[in-house]
Amino acid sequence: MPTKTSPYSSKVRNVPAASADEANTYFRRKLGCETDPSDVYTDIQNGSADFVLVDVRSPADYTRSHAVGALNLPHPTIDEATTAHLAKEQLIVVYCWGPGCNGATKAAVKLSALGFPVKEMIGGIEYWADKERYPVERG
Repeated sequence: MPTKTSPYSSKVRNVPAASADEANTYFRRKLGCETDPSDVYTDIQNGSADFVLVDVRSPADYTRSHAVGALNLPHPTIDEATTAHLAKEQLIVVYCWGPGCNGATKAAVKLSALGFPVKEMIGGIEYWADKERYPVERG
């Protein structure tokens, strides 16, 4: 709808904003499913990383570079057998390449279907290594 200062309608307000309560519920649920490199690295540094960090890219990509302490579990291989060594009550944090990759989301779907609590590390290895410059391991 046009405003007093502009004859054009607002793209932002085209769909009305959620109520404060609805927005609070949405964003709390969103944080229940994702984390970011800063929070993961801070927990690792503070010794409070009570989760398993999992790189869901291919073994070759994992070998080239992965977040410190991450295990490799390529998302296409995730099933009962490949996760048998993981405790069902252990939180798993998954990541892939970056914002343009949905491998971590695919992994999170599979892991949650298998009964694991899981969060996606948004930004992936791109934000971990290139943007935040956190340490990586090779090999």
